[in-house]
Amino acid sequence: MNYEVEVKFPLENAAKLIARLEELAVSWTESVQETDIYFQHPCRNFAATDEALRIRRTDSRAYLTYKGPKIDSSTKTRTELEVELDVRPEILKKWQAILEQLGFRPVAEVRKNRQRGILVWGGWTVQVSVDRVEGLGSFLELEVVVPQEKLDIARESVLTLCQALGLGLSERRSYLELLLETLGKTFPLPEA
Repeated sequence: MNYEVEVKFPLENAAKLIARLEELAVSWTESVQETDIYFQHPCRNFAATDEALRIRRTDSRAYLTYKGPKIDSSTKTRTELEVELDVRPEILKKWQAILEQLGFRPVAEVRKNRQRGILVWGGWTVQVSVDRVEGLGSFLELEVVVPQEKLDIARESVLTLCQALGLGLSERRSYLELLLETLGKTFPLPEA
């Protein structure tokens, strides 16, 4: 099973950070609009267990993603299982209906414009994302996907990249958690 080693930072000055990434030879690949629909489990409180289940869609792709609990205190490292779905709206509606029939409830939608890039750092291919999230602002995400036996070395490499970029403390809360906080809402509890 693979793990995503991820860090996220709010951006005060996105242009300055983008310029620094370009000095490090980031290769920008695409800009996409992403809409994530997050679901609450019918019997487990995902806010308490630090898990997530979502359907993500772009213009050309869609995914069903499960994220396990974070496993350390300095990054957002966790298991991630993802299945590509048919992107046709009627198919995505059926997937959502299946989840709802099983008791999963939609919690919220997170919409963002994501500028993607690739940066080779310390022998790792780092996925770079500059996100402009509706209602939250701009963020930088750095991510490496690795098998469990390479977790420690990948995490160290990502953290040294953060230092090279002059980044401070990372934001460990998800966009969903931040959005719910901003709206003054809480993650709904499963039904008893």
